[in-house]
Amino acid sequence: MDRITIDAILALIKREVVPAMGCTEPAAVSLAVAKATELLGTIPEHIDLQLSGNIIKNAMGVGIPGTGMIGLPIAVALGALVGKSEYGLEVLKDVNDDWVEEGKKYIAKDRISICHKEDAPSNLYIEVEVRSAEGGKAKAIISGSHQNFVHLSRAEEVLLDTEAGESAGENNRDVKLTAAMVYDFAMTAPREDILFIMEAKRLNSAAADLGMSGKYGHSLGMTLLNSGGLIGVAPLDRMMARTSAACDARMGGAQIAVMSNSGSGNQGITATMPVVTYAEEISADEETTARALILSHLTSIYIKQSLGTLSALCGCVVASTGASAGLVYLMGGNYDQVCAAIKNMVANLTGMICDGAKPACSMKISSGVATAVMSAMLAMNCKCVTASEGIISDDIDVTINNLTSIGREAMRETDKHVLKIMVEGK
Repeated sequence: MDRITIDAILALIKREVVPAMGCTEPAAVSLAVAKATELLGTIPEHIDLQLSGNIIKNAMGVGIPGTGMIGLPIAVALGALVGKSEYGLEVLKDVNDDWVEEGKKYIAKDRISICHKEDAPSNLYIEVEVRSAEGGKAKAIISGSHQNFVHLSRAEEVLLDTEAGESAGENNRDVKLTAAMVYDFAMTAPREDILFIMEAKRLNSAAADLGMSGKYGHSLGMTLLNSGGLIGVAPLDRMMARTSAACDARMGGAQIAVMSNSGSGNQGITATMPVVTYAEEISADEETTARALILSHLTSIYIKQSLGTLSALCGCVVASTGASAGLVYLMGGNYDQVCAAIKNMVANLTGMICDGAKPACSMKISSGVATAVMSAMLAMNCKCVTASEGIISDDIDVTINNLTSIGREAMRETDKHVLKIMVEGK
């Protein structure tokens, strides 16, 4: 692989694998509010938000870091009161108990208006307009990806205005991957170029350790390792437990950053923790662990390139598929066996719906981890779902496209119906 391609792929990974605090959808809303507030120059008297359905869906039931609260209103209030846009998706890292109390007061004054923008140009769309008591106003719009500002204005002065659509996201500038490119890069990129991925191990392992305290979400991670001997003794059990524990902490509102993937902290956790845990089980060295993590994360990024940032397909399907590829490498497998594992994953998990970010995501993630291990084991035993079975193709890239086309196109009505149930059907 030539140096130009290596640098392009490195740039892609470093854009898509970044620290994030809390669920990335409410974090992106806080980021847009913080930016609009900075442009306004004062705490807004009123904040109007127009959001795509997927943003609403992924922010309804998730804990907001450091607040003990769930949902958008507190994320919006704190974005205006204490958020700093320079922090990116860690926009609320300065939150403390005093600011939470101020946020509650802000909400109580009915200063926030949130509505569903049904004709949003992107599944990920956040439009924020803030107004001061003196009549000043400012606007910020994020579209396509979680930190992709497409419009900024103050009063009548337009500071930034680009096409507000999915195609305007940063993925348009990225190298277009194939499965072979992903594998080649992970195997051959210079060691010194890829060791940065070990920061994902550090951040996400810390989240797993915190989740094991049993203080967050449904405490699935702790439950799996304290099951009275039912499970908890095999490497698979530890892989499931540590991955779900990190999700417990993140979805439960722990004030801790995780390393995300393609705009999702849960995807970052799922692409990291099974690989890290198994690497520790076999005493893999640093370079081997780093290459496995690169293979896992870059496979996830590749799948998301054609799926899109948000969809009706649960992100754990994508990230656990990446993890399965990384596990095959750690087990001593080759490219054909990595492809087999991916096909096995697609044959099993395709169709798992996303019904919003919430504490119960840890259960879906644990299912993804279990399937990733099973798929890798089958691949290592030269077992692979064939082209005569379901949506699998002999061509690995076609197989991945079959998966993403279902999530991107066929599940659009599913996405709308899931949101309708969440908003109206309970």
